[in-house]
Amino acid sequence: MEPSRWGIIYCPKDGVRHIHKEWEAIRSYLTEKGVLYDFVQSEGPKSVERLAAMLASNGYTTIIIVGGDAALNRALNGVLSQGEEVRRSVAFGVIPNGWGNDFAHFWGFEEDNYKQTIDWLIKRRIRKVDVGYCVPERTEDSHPRFFLNCVNVGLVANIMNIKHKTRRFWGMLTLSHLSSMFLLLFQRMEHKMHFKVNLDDIDKSVMTVCIGSARGYGQTPSGVPYNGLLDVSVVSHPEISQMVEALWMLFRGRFLNHKAVKSYRTKEVDFFDNGKAMISLDGAVWENGSTPMKIGIHQEWVNFIIPG
Repeated sequence: MEPSRWGIIYCPKDGVRHIHKEWEAIRSYLTEKGVLYDFVQSEGPKSVERLAAMLASNGYTTIIIVGGDAALNRALNGVLSQGEEVRRSVAFGVIPNGWGNDFAHFWGFEEDNYKQTIDWLIKRRIRKVDVGYCVPERTEDSHPRFFLNCVNVGLVANIMNIKHKTRRFWGMLTLSHLSSMFLLLFQRMEHKMHFKVNLDDIDKSVMTVCIGSARGYGQTPSGVPYNGLLDVSVVSHPEISQMVEALWMLFRGRFLNHKAVKSYRTKEVDFFDNGKAMISLDGAVWENGSTPMKIGIHQEWVNFIIPG
């Protein structure tokens, strides 16, 4: 295996017509720039983890994900399943091509400028970034699941799950958004949760909790993935008028100022009971997620290629 050869996982957007056009443009520019690479295409979200593990076990030390946050998350978990030596040797890169690209946006990568992204990746400027982890307790499978951006528990995880399902069904983005908003009306808006953050023991009904190593889709806007800390936002159930205000503040970057939001900064969160709320990591629904679980952070734990 040539050390400079990239292993690329291409993750098409679900339901989009001519899904290979983006990849063909990217592929053409890679060839133009003389990049050595091998690529595999995911057959679906669950295959990304297996493909990433395969590339890592076959000696690829640069693994590039052409996809969104969920694809990057699954690739991360696939590579980290291969052990300590692989974790230290592999560098991750991303060419954003998903519906949610929050972690890529944090670093300045944009969907509409794949040429600039590839130019930056070629320079291979590496930054060690934090990796969050969730470890279920008292279960047969207590292996950790890892994340780069955030963990969502509650309503936001429900929204992400609905959006994934409606995109697969409707395909078109506008129809996906409309159907998501309609189905949201039938979702349970709050859950009786019990968790501990720093000295606060929280045991009450909560709408959603975001535990972010980075921006967390605007819910942990001060989070940075290299300080060894997690930002936490806890959202109580506001009135309808307050919900509208909260959404406006979310889009304006002032989410933490809303009176229904309480924020923390910590190294770990002990989650005793999620009230049967859905859990997602980096936008990917954690189907086997359960409580009690411990959520923590490994500081500067994996190599990530950033703009240079």
